[in-house]
Amino acid sequence: MADAERVTAAVMIIGDEILSGRTQDTNLNFIARYLGTYGVDVAEARVVGDIAEEIIAALNHLRARYDYVITTGGIGPTHDDITADCVAAAFGVALEEHPDILALMRDRWGEEPNPARRRMARVPVGGSLVRNPVQGPPGFQIGNVFVLAGVPQIMRGMMDDVGPRLRTGKVVIARTVRVEGIGESVMAAPLEALARAHKTLSMGSYPFFSQDGFGANLVIRGRDAAEVETAVGELLEALAPLGARSVRRVEA
Repeated sequence: MADAERVTAAVMIIGDEILSGRTQDTNLNFIARYLGTYGVDVAEARVVGDIAEEIIAALNHLRARYDYVITTGGIGPTHDDITADCVAAAFGVALEEHPDILALMRDRWGEEPNPARRRMARVPVGGSLVRNPVQGPPGFQIGNVFVLAGVPQIMRGMMDDVGPRLRTGKVVIARTVRVEGIGESVMAAPLEALARAHKTLSMGSYPFFSQDGFGANLVIRGRDAAEVETAVGELLEALAPLGARSVRRVEA
């Protein structure tokens, strides 16, 4: 889906626990859907382990390629929470303890934070805080990079402070045609012809199999509502003679 006005983002999920399979990531799904409401497309996602060189290299690549990068994970109090260090290194700036975070910690715990907690108060020079309405210290933004917590509930709260900071794009509209009783190979030719006729739209086929039968959900996505609707009509017309048990529009 080519669009000169497209606003893009990458998501970088940081943590050995994701790569090992011990923790299942749910943040990517939420972030992609959330950003979609602002017309921002998640164009790439990476999972990176707790290796400083790899985090820095991935971050520098992604922030140069996309309008925004959102990282999750690695901003806690333990030795393997190295995201802040890596972000500072990627931008070539120092880390400093943010006085506002230290003040929040003192208010919450009623005492001077210990060294482990002070790790969570470190922000790259030039960074601004991302509000955390759930619990714990804030995240931060530097340049086009937003650094958020890995805990899903906390990350979701932080995203409400990220959204208003974004340059918004035109929201993508998605429409789905559900086809039952024929396989993808039967639908391939008309779907390809339609894609060639509507080059600004994105079209995908997502097969399903169940006890009740098989088929595919055909999804048409684009920013021009009229063109999307035109394409849906053309698709329904093209599928009609193919012998499917059912062809119908469903909610996207």
